[in-house]
Amino acid sequence: MRADIVSGVGELVERVDDLDRVVGVVDRGEAVRRGWLHRIATTICRDEAGRFLVSRRSDAHSRFPGHYDVLVGGATDVGESYEEAAARELAEELGVGAPVRFLFTFMCRRGISPIWVGVHEAVVTEPLSPDPSEIAWWSWMTETELAKAIDRWPFVPAGQEALRRYRYPGPHAAGPQPPP
Repeated sequence: MRADIVSGVGELVERVDDLDRVVGVVDRGEAVRRGWLHRIATTICRDEAGRFLVSRRSDAHSRFPGHYDVLVGGATDVGESYEEAAARELAEELGVGAPVRFLFTFMCRRGISPIWVGVHEAVVTEPLSPDPSEIAWWSWMTETELAKAIDRWPFVPAGQEALRRYRYPGPHAAGPQPPP
């Protein structure tokens, strides 16, 4: 049973420290309100032609409604690895079962609360079936098209940062390895 289904309790997440080590289990809403670090597992999706998946969040989305993103993902469940969460989120949000490959983690303090972001990559070859409660619009974009869009459209901050680190890897892209 998912942690967010527990009666009377919101979504449970692992609170982590500045080194991405688990320090406890907390309600995600409380973590956001108090500014506690917690984990988000994400995936940058590409098609066989190398284009990037870009989506616009639904207007009813609880975080960054109507914003664009290059990441598909969400909070890791208690006891779940970044990779497990990334694969689960792909299935939930896009209806696909593409294998994910871990790339890096980074701490993002921009947005609604500080988070550790685990970034993965997947090559999606099957048709998408996006969850309309999560995704209102999507398109495959070339790197040139995406570069123009990211400067003009409102993008989720963690997605902007992840894309920068993905496109221009270097010392800033390195983070701790995923926890065991």
